[in-house]
Amino acid sequence: MAEVEPVAPPVSGEIAALVTIQSTLGTPRVIEVARAMSHFGEHAQGWVAVSALGALAMPKRRRDWVLVGAGAVAAHAAAIAIKLVVRRARPNHPAVAVNVGTPSALSFPSAHATSTTAAAMLLSRATRSRLPLAVVPAMALSRLVLGVHYPTDVLAGAAVGAVVATTAGRVAAPQKEKRK
Repeated sequence: MAEVEPVAPPVSGEIAALVTIQSTLGTPRVIEVARAMSHFGEHAQGWVAVSALGALAMPKRRRDWVLVGAGAVAAHAAAIAIKLVVRRARPNHPAVAVNVGTPSALSFPSAHATSTTAAAMLLSRATRSRLPLAVVPAMALSRLVLGVHYPTDVLAGAAVGAVVATTAGRVAAPQKEKRK
């Protein structure tokens, strides 16, 4: 008797959204940029480097720049803790192309979206500009293009990152005001 190949489940819900995003945006150049963003955001290390460079280049605002790195690391840690509780597996459907390796099989929330949101919000504070916030949707979208997260993973990650950044900013604010 011939073996019957398993049939993939139908594409629906968040898988359908991933397939649509990948088929619309998943050009080789976009995937290349998304991979670069993935490597930058891995374990918040790119944000820590930006934080260190800012602290060195702008000593009068060193505290704000250090907060960028500390906030990104705290957000990353929060995402990992949530992942260990929720234990949602990454997308695994034949219609979704996985375009980058990941350090774990856990998906919710996206640690990249979490640390990037926290870093961008705190970077906006350090630079006195809203421009850094533009990287948040770009990083979130990159995780979908790469096929390693569901849309709700990146939305939850952005929300957690915003909470961490807001909390970090509030904790740092009273000390900053005392220095004046």
